[in-house]
Amino acid sequence: MNFDKIIDRTNTNCLKYDFAVERGYPQGIQPFWVADMDFQAPEGVIQELISRSGHGIFGYTDPDQGYKDTLKKWFKIHHNWDVEGNELTITPGVVFALAASVRAFTEPEEAVIIQQPVYYPFSEVIRQNNRQLVNSPLIYESGAYHIDFEDFEAKIQAHNVKLFILCSPHNPVGRVWSREELQKLADICLKHKVVIVADEIHHEFTRPGIKHTVLASLSEEIAQNTITCTAPSKTFNLAGLQVSNIFIKNESLRRKFRQQVFAVGYSQPNCLGLFACQAAYEKGEAWLNELRTYLESNFQKAKEFIQTNLPKVHLVEPQGTYLIWLDFRAYGLSDKELDDIIIHKANLWLDSGHIFGPDGSGFQRINIAEPWAVLEKGLQSLAAAFKDI
Repeated sequence: MNFDKIIDRTNTNCLKYDFAVERGYPQGIQPFWVADMDFQAPEGVIQELISRSGHGIFGYTDPDQGYKDTLKKWFKIHHNWDVEGNELTITPGVVFALAASVRAFTEPEEAVIIQQPVYYPFSEVIRQNNRQLVNSPLIYESGAYHIDFEDFEAKIQAHNVKLFILCSPHNPVGRVWSREELQKLADICLKHKVVIVADEIHHEFTRPGIKHTVLASLSEEIAQNTITCTAPSKTFNLAGLQVSNIFIKNESLRRKFRQQVFAVGYSQPNCLGLFACQAAYEKGEAWLNELRTYLESNFQKAKEFIQTNLPKVHLVEPQGTYLIWLDFRAYGLSDKELDDIIIHKANLWLDSGHIFGPDGSGFQRINIAEPWAVLEKGLQSLAAAFKDI
């Protein structure tokens, strides 16, 4: 795969490139915001979609046993995690699954706990479903992030929390939680009867030497208390095909979850999405290995560039994801001032840190899943904008 190949995505109804003005940004701004890669999907996926499209009929479709067996094999080989077909519920996205979980496992005004700064739809699905948002912020010290377990448990008790939404690997800070950290979180939740929804959508993107642990693989007791959200969308750049695979071992939790999925009128998934997902897991491993190597190269070059040309910016060393979390607080700027420089002076569209919660103030998130020439151009624009500040 030639990941250096630059593909023009404009005028394809591309959220990343074609809707800047509609979202309040200047026309022609360089986008590095949404977690959407500028790389073509694996060739096996493309050919599968071409073949299936040639059939010409796009009727209602459900996953067959072959689809379920493919997922079972992938997760066993890559994560030593055992799943069964009856545990699977397909949704059009992980955020859809988060919202369904909030409705399934809590009542209006009950509390849901998250760890900010965290992927901003977490707070949106809590608030928009009239639940109480409880934040146990991650500890940021010495340029790295850690979990405040004492605060986490204290807030669960104080607010009678019913649900915990875990981000693993964590977006945007890039932490890949250790087995010990996950075990401790899970034990606290079991102790206080808090159901866990684990968003593990970035689980294939770990840095060399870093291992992702599927929370539900830790023990049968934890598996029985966990909703595990996975998708091929981040891994193989298939977000627009809208297929996510949600695994729930506990029959009672699974029934409640499915009731909420059906209640909003969702049933059969996108037929092409199903075929693409299965093809990706069956034929995309070599592509994924090459991609991870390329992303590591991008990260190392971006890190060197930032250290050399933006010495006041601290790059939080990620263990996973293809997103970089940058600390601009040394400039002493407000979030509005920081955004203004990045948008109007650097002509860059990044994700502002404050949208991930108050603990993200002064930070910015940048997507490095780009051809290096594109990423380098963006970094050069960023450095030029801050040169005299």
